[in-house]
Amino acid sequence: MAEVGIQVKDLNFSWPNGETAIKSCSLEVPKGEFWMLLGTNGSGKSTLLRLLAGLLVPQRGEIGVLQPVGFVFQNPDHQLVMPTVGADIAFGLVEEKLPPAVVRARVEEALGAVNLLSLQLRPIYALSGGQKQRVAIAGAIARHCEILLLDEPTALLDPDSQLDLVAGVHRLVKSRGMTALWVTHRLDELNYCDGAFLLEKGSLVDWGEPQRLKQRLMAVHDEVP
Repeated sequence: MAEVGIQVKDLNFSWPNGETAIKSCSLEVPKGEFWMLLGTNGSGKSTLLRLLAGLLVPQRGEIGVLQPVGFVFQNPDHQLVMPTVGADIAFGLVEEKLPPAVVRARVEEALGAVNLLSLQLRPIYALSGGQKQRVAIAGAIARHCEILLLDEPTALLDPDSQLDLVAGVHRLVKSRGMTALWVTHRLDELNYCDGAFLLEKGSLVDWGEPQRLKQRLMAVHDEVP
């Protein structure tokens, strides 16, 4: 049996006002695979991702996620806190109390993996949106994360940068054995993943082969007057 990177069993989460966001949700992402999480606005995609990351606590259910976990926000400005690229990635390693030489090696390894090694000294403010997202991903690589959770990371990018980022994450997953779950509403991004989940009103209603889900969603879109 294939090892599981992410496992959720009968997960339930409601907001303090009583509104249900996730309802009896169960899913698995095999280790080393790249899956996507689909659904309309308000379907619970981002909430589920935050539950997996430990940013929210469910009222009921079980979550099993390989550690450590890296989380990439929709807006990278919400997580890049240091003045330069290299310093930001090194900052994420502070809690590990590594020797300086190991930190430098991890920073260079991570930046090399996302093709940004030449920008190690570049100020964060001088980066493009796509470069900022790659720095956020490099931070997870530097911490040797097993799981990469990405919350609509292409939402603020131009079309060319969108496809460049999703293709890059696909390559990282396959080359490094990471497990990734990527929230999106862009159907063209399904061409790069191993499988996909579809959420509706907080419940998992379909999952499996990405092109089948893509055709299902395209058919629904065509039926809308």
